[in-house]
Amino acid sequence: MNDSQEPLAPDELGRRLTEVFDLVGPLYRRAARKVEQAEPVEGASAGVRAVLNLLRQNGPMTVPQMGRAQALSRQFVQRMVNDAAARGWVEVTPNPAHQRSSLIRLTEDGQATITAVLAREHTLNRQVGGDLTDAEVRACVRVLTEMVRTFDHVDVD
Repeated sequence: MNDSQEPLAPDELGRRLTEVFDLVGPLYRRAARKVEQAEPVEGASAGVRAVLNLLRQNGPMTVPQMGRAQALSRQFVQRMVNDAAARGWVEVTPNPAHQRSSLIRLTEDGQATITAVLAREHTLNRQVGGDLTDAEVRACVRVLTEMVRTFDHVDVD
């Protein structure tokens, strides 16, 4: 293992980031299962949770904006918005900037639901071991952010 502070050569970087991908997929699926296991409590699937959290972070958004932010199809996001609206967690409001693309915003019940989901996730995340340091978590966030940014701009043919 190379603990150098020097940037990795592209081939080595590619190999090392494959290790990240090999962990991110199973981590995401396990986390999604944990969210959905509590669905009888809050009723929020992983997809609905993502919509609620986007709205919590960004305020009202259109379905296409949410799709772009999460790299998901507009149709999938629309289904999640419909599920959330059926539960009273979001509402559709007019969009002064675009007549045909309404804004979706959290309701008070939606805010309470995402707050409860995030609190439960926080409780789970507190159990992560490994004596992780702030620097290690910052480095992880930096790596993942850079990967997201790169793949937002890479077309695979």
